[in-house]
Amino acid sequence: MPSVLITGASRGIGHAAAQTFAKAGWDLLLLSRSEAALQSLASELSSTGRRVVYQACDLTDPAAIAPAVERLLGHGLRPSVLINNAGAAYTGDLLAMDLERWQWLMQLNLTSVFQLCAAVVPSMRGAGGLVINVSSHAARNAFPGWGAYCTSKAALASFTRCLAEEERSQGIRACTLTLGAVDSSLWDSPTVSSSFDRRAMLPLEQAAEALLHLAQQPATQVIEDLTLMPAVGAF
Repeated sequence: MPSVLITGASRGIGHAAAQTFAKAGWDLLLLSRSEAALQSLASELSSTGRRVVYQACDLTDPAAIAPAVERLLGHGLRPSVLINNAGAAYTGDLLAMDLERWQWLMQLNLTSVFQLCAAVVPSMRGAGGLVINVSSHAARNAFPGWGAYCTSKAALASFTRCLAEEERSQGIRACTLTLGAVDSSLWDSPTVSSSFDRRAMLPLEQAAEALLHLAQQPATQVIEDLTLMPAVGAF
């Protein structure tokens, strides 16, 4: 059976993706900050008959990532797909942002993805695998008040392209799911201030289905980037 490792799995897009993949017959390796939320999700998914293993990890702590992945992989499942979904946003003037907050955002949105790929991708080599990095249309656009977020997602898109080129000979594919506004818990974060109409945003389920679509592509092809936007356009 295919297996997928999903970060940020306890809520939002990651939670919806875990449900979607389990229903489609995938075994799951789940990583998130909240062990209680992961335990609840694993219990919920037990009815699907799929194997679910999980590990709590704070991806803003660089020293915690490699040991957490080692423990997660120690359950015996080897993912054929890695979905780097965990992330955060910050709104505020770019140059007024303090260094500690900047480094926190870059660690979560970019550096942790590098660390996870370094820990997981070697186990995929030979057998083949796919890395899906969840990006944003902010990677291609400049939005006032969202400068740090735009920067982190632009760097993530570049990282993904470079990873794809370097790992191609090893049978590893890499791609991005580029999303417009999704009605997720990101908008409830204390680091985000917005007044957007969330009713017009993409529902979580559509983002999750897009991830499954990318994961189900045959090993002989890759959708290098799938962009999904609300019908109303950019917010």
